[in-house]
Amino acid sequence: MSGMVGTERFAESSQGRIVQQLRGGDRTVEDLATNLELTGNAIRGHLLALERDGIVEQRGRRPGLRRPAIEYGLTSASEQHLSRAYVPVLQALVATLAERSTPAQLKTVLEEVGRRLALAAPRPAGDLGARAEAAAQILRDLGANISIERRAHSATVRGSACPLADVVAQHPAVCRSVQTLLEEVSGAAVEEVCDHGPRPACGFVLTSAKPARPEPK
Repeated sequence: MSGMVGTERFAESSQGRIVQQLRGGDRTVEDLATNLELTGNAIRGHLLALERDGIVEQRGRRPGLRRPAIEYGLTSASEQHLSRAYVPVLQALVATLAERSTPAQLKTVLEEVGRRLALAAPRPAGDLGARAEAAAQILRDLGANISIERRAHSATVRGSACPLADVVAQHPAVCRSVQTLLEEVSGAAVEEVCDHGPRPACGFVLTSAKPARPEPK
């Protein structure tokens, strides 16, 4: 169910209506039952499912006449899924950078973005295949559907879709950030072979060694 958060179908469901209520503030079962005209048992069942999916969490207790009532609120992760601001803001940011920078300057900025993204990622050990798998998992965590094609001296990370598709379609240079991220995490040389067509898809070829970064002059 969590993958449906933010979709029209989810918004129209009972769980979607509960989520919309919680976007306005923490609520008790009684609050939700009254506002949505559902039974308390129905609300409890939906809240249990939403808690299991990491969308809702218990926040505290509200004093009552007989006993405190548990208040429920949205998790920070679900708020991110519900927000529609990230893609348009990123598109506008990249467009502004592209207008105010030379291609070389934009490339440098995007590489730095990739390095910053890699800071919190572990550096896997093992052969190229193991390191490629660890790097691919990072892209999966970002929402990409990733597979790996292994050969004797290389591994190709391919995605059937791009988690940054709306941005990449207008600014293919954004793939440079992901390329640098994979280089930093895997310690391999990475060649970008993404599909920048109407439906962008990730593609990166990893080989044995990452080229040395030139020393600053």
